[in-house]
Amino acid sequence: MGITTTAKTKVSIGTTAAFATAVAYAGDTWTPIANISDVGEAGSEAEVVIGKFVDQDYVRKLKGSRDNGTMELTVARDSADAGYAALIAAEATSFGYNFSVELNDKPAAGASPKNSKFYFNALVASKKNNFGDADNIVSTVFSLAISGAIIEVLASAT
Repeated sequence: MGITTTAKTKVSIGTTAAFATAVAYAGDTWTPIANISDVGEAGSEAEVVIGKFVDQDYVRKLKGSRDNGTMELTVARDSADAGYAALIAAEATSFGYNFSVELNDKPAAGASPKNSKFYFNALVASKKNNFGDADNIVSTVFSLAISGAIIEVLASAT
């Protein structure tokens, strides 16, 4: 698959059930989130552990714990949207929720083309309203603190 844009990307929120595989995540109950203007970023980053030893000339560096970060999801404020309401409810709890991010990148040909999907569990750690100026749509930025692995399912022709 070649490069693609974020246009027509779909983000959905699932349940609090714990899953470890793409097949299990796919079976969750998903609520699509409408009116997303920015999906944000997420991905693995290792903590760099530094050792300074008096008998050595150079600092030693090792990879420590990995963190998949916090995705800042910007959504137009729409209390009539079920996905928006689910995000609001999730932020009020201490539970991790499942999320699905589906790109618009399926192959043009194939028996049953499928888009790439990313699955992960995250705490909805914050919700901040952005009012802006007179020509802005009021939006809410939700911080999705990813806890654990991001499982990627590549686009396929079948």
